[in-house]
Amino acid sequence: MNDRSPELGLKYKDMLVLGALMQNGADLTQTRHVVFYAYAPSEDVARAMRDETTDKGYTTEVREPQPDRAEWSVVSETHAVTSPDFVRDADDFFQALADRHGAEYDGWQASL
Repeated sequence: MNDRSPELGLKYKDMLVLGALMQNGADLTQTRHVVFYAYAPSEDVARAMRDETTDKGYTTEVREPQPDRAEWSVVSETHAVTSPDFVRDADDFFQALADRHGAEYDGWQASL
C-alpha cells in the first residue's frame, strides 16, 4: 500500500482514501478539513514535530499517550483541496518529519 502509482505518484493507500471520499460524494475540487496523524516516542519529540508542522502552516495539537500506547499523538490539521499534488506533498512532508524524529506517521483523513 506504500508503493506509488506510476501515473500520479500517489501511494496506493492515499488513492484509497481519495476513492472513498469520491464514493461518498466528495467534490475533490473543494476545500475540506484534512487531519494528519503521527505518534512520537516522547513529549519532547512530539513538541518538536508540532513546531515544524506549525511552521509549515498546520494547526497541530500534541496529545498525551492513550492508556494502551506509549507514544504521544501529534495531530495536525489544515483546510485544503485534496488534489493529488497536495496529498503527495503532504504525505511526503509528514513521512519525512516522522522519519527525522524516529516517530510513526499513521496517515490522514478528510471531511466530505
